[in-house]
Amino acid sequence: MKGPLFYSKILLFGEYGIIKDSKGLSIPYNFYKGALKVSDNPSEEAIKSNTHLKNFAEYLQTIQNDALVTFDFEALFSDVASGMYFDSSIPQGYGVGSSGALVAAIYDKYAIDKITILENLTRDKLLKLKEIFAVMESFFHGKSSGLDPLNSYLSLPILIHSKDNIEAAGIPSQSTEQKKGAVFLLDSGIVGETAPMVSIFMENMKQEGFRNMLKTQFVKHTDDCVDDFLKGDVKSLFMNIKKLSNVVLDNFKPMIPQQFHALWKKGIDTNAYYLKLCGSGGGGYILGFTEDFDKAQAALENYKLEVVYNF
Repeated sequence: MKGPLFYSKILLFGEYGIIKDSKGLSIPYNFYKGALKVSDNPSEEAIKSNTHLKNFAEYLQTIQNDALVTFDFEALFSDVASGMYFDSSIPQGYGVGSSGALVAAIYDKYAIDKITILENLTRDKLLKLKEIFAVMESFFHGKSSGLDPLNSYLSLPILIHSKDNIEAAGIPSQSTEQKKGAVFLLDSGIVGETAPMVSIFMENMKQEGFRNMLKTQFVKHTDDCVDDFLKGDVKSLFMNIKKLSNVVLDNFKPMIPQQFHALWKKGIDTNAYYLKLCGSGGGGYILGFTEDFDKAQAALENYKLEVVYNF
């Protein structure tokens, strides 16, 4: 048995801000993917994944009463008992949605009366899916926006206007002439954990100064970046990303691994690249933006970079 593939995602803009109603833009990233499988000769990884799936299935039983979603538990537990696991190339703790893809796969296969991607996806249906996915994914992170699984399930870019206003979005097609500019992933080499990072953020939110910075700077620059990106206004986009990168360096230091603080600042000072958080931070991938990828690559020659999108 092998189920359909579900892809990783990248939240280009909106990490932390979307908790406070900033705009956000999330795109599928087809380089990494996962699918539900059963194997006659499971690896150690597969056996571990099967145990996780069993725990997840038990958790899903406890949310039944919310009547948000019902599952075919007979089929789910029967498949788990026969060794089903999530076969995934998506790195965990890297901010590219490993749990989101798993949630999407389980919903797709076992939800009763599921909302399908072939339907006319009204705003209400998108919000309903997001709500279902948030409850499902909170098993992994304690608190989830539901966006990662939504992105993985639909395999479409998602534009977040606010908590209650999301839509599938068209993003500018990638330029084919000279592709100098790029969005890239920088591998920090450290596994990040979402829950501790979110709790640092929530703790900081108790301070008035931090809340003020979030509203007047972080959310403002994030919204401007989303607008510029969708309009294809590269010049304005890079001005706003520089501001955003600066604000993150000044106010989100715990989310940036210590050894990357100087590298982060070097990008801002030289304009060779600008870094921002990919997901909750604390490790995993760091997201980079550059107007000249060759220049960025030279400045970051000791690091592994993956291009996600070209300008």
